[in-house]
Amino acid sequence: MTSRNITLEIVTNPVIVAGALGWACAQTIKVIRGMVQEKRFNFKWFVGTGGMPSSHAALVMAMATSAGLHAGFSSAIFGAALIFAFVAMFDAQGVRRQSGLQAEALNDILDDVYRNKGVREQPLKELLGHTPVQVLAGGLIGVMVAILAA
Repeated sequence: MTSRNITLEIVTNPVIVAGALGWACAQTIKVIRGMVQEKRFNFKWFVGTGGMPSSHAALVMAMATSAGLHAGFSSAIFGAALIFAFVAMFDAQGVRRQSGLQAEALNDILDDVYRNKGVREQPLKELLGHTPVQVLAGGLIGVMVAILAA
């Protein structure tokens, strides 16, 4: 098999296409929300983490749904994809969310220290994770995108 054939198989794989579309749809919604709320465009909204809806959840649920639609919902590949999706979504709203809250607290502490000492440092990234609602919204987007892409 040539590298051209491998590349074609990858870019036409329905699970990969559904995942990419789910991610792009969620990220586009974030950009539109940001533009409406802040009345400006910021490219970081398209590639950044955190926010509503969760693009991580949209990506993994689109992949799992697409795997189920193409291989069957009783297939091992669907089961593995669904378990992976749940782990990724749990991490997005659990561990990464807590890391973001810790970064926020550390930034407050550092602001106080820098104000008193005159030291300037770059703040830690606070938008790392998602709320459960953001994860649920992203997951639903992923399912819908996979069904529409099938």
